[in-house]
Amino acid sequence: MKKAMIIANPSSGKEEAKKHIDRILEVLDAKGYETVIKETQKEADATLYAEEACEERYDAVVSMGGDGTLNETITGLAEKPYQPTLGIVPLGTVNDFARALSLPMDPEEAINVLLDADSRKVDIGKINGKYFMNIIALGGIAEATFGVSVEQKTKLGPLAYILEGFKTIKDKEPFDIAIRHDNGEWNGKALLILIALTNSVGGFEKLAPHAEVNDGKLHCFIIRDVSLVNLVTIATSLLKGTMKEDENVEYVTSTQIEAVSYTDLIANVDGDEGDHVPLTISILKSHIPVFVPKGSLPETQESIT
Repeated sequence: MKKAMIIANPSSGKEEAKKHIDRILEVLDAKGYETVIKETQKEADATLYAEEACEERYDAVVSMGGDGTLNETITGLAEKPYQPTLGIVPLGTVNDFARALSLPMDPEEAINVLLDADSRKVDIGKINGKYFMNIIALGGIAEATFGVSVEQKTKLGPLAYILEGFKTIKDKEPFDIAIRHDNGEWNGKALLILIALTNSVGGFEKLAPHAEVNDGKLHCFIIRDVSLVNLVTIATSLLKGTMKEDENVEYVTSTQIEAVSYTDLIANVDGDEGDHVPLTISILKSHIPVFVPKGSLPETQESIT
């Protein structure tokens, strides 16, 4: 019999995980899985459980929680010689990775995807030896979001991140930075650096609409030191999905990026506080097997069912 492990964060999504356990057990049973449930109690629990699933060769791991729980789960699966296929039930505020995979935001609908899903291998990112799924951001605007409380995230969702970031715009502080990529190096003053892995960032799906979940590329946007008026124009182009065409934005794609600065910048990694510069960022192409909605990714992409 096939084995599945559910990794559930009981505090995610207004403590919704427990409400959906019975349904997901029913679905996994219908698919022929013998299932165990692991509830996270503290930081890194999901990583430890995912590592256990790799070691014991489970067939599937289902992450029930927000982006934080999912990041920990992927960290436990990454670069292991054997990896179970990952299922995702989004219960968090933003759920960027789930959005990029075209998964429903409604937990019950996401669970039902498992009844008839494709399996695909998708990219993940690596920064200074740690893993990420969506976005690296550098600059005062990015660091401002560290102040978003759990209560704000729950109440306002993606809007909470935007409100905190925009509070700093009037006090914009440019910084000198060098961005080294596959095709050369960019040096200059910037207000914000965004390095996206997927098309969904902060709940918005138009930052890098051309980004694919397994295109093997990091999509880097360097927003130059510009006036407040121009910055508002750039923000508008972001919402339209045309930011890479703005004359005040440098856009590059690369398989690896190094960010170096004399300014003490702290990376915003998938919405959380990460390492200080310097940063070495790379992509692990088609690395994690994931359940996705039937027909949502082209048939030419590698299937692992």
